[in-house]
Amino acid sequence: MTALLRAVPDEVCENVSRTETGTRTHVASKILEAVTRGDTSRDQLKQIGREALSDAPTMWR
Repeated sequence: MTALLRAVPDEVCENVSRTETGTRTHVASKILEAVTRGDTSRDQLKQIGREALSDAPTMWR
């Protein structure tokens, strides 16, 4: 599970700069929330991560 929690956010955020820590943290947080609710499949977590990425707060909003 630990490996999955490391891999999925990295995959979802592959096109997000490492310096955009707020966005990456938001995505990781949403994935972690999903895991605590019992969502553990890689596909589910990637979908949740993509949704979190699309609604991630930015400094331009």
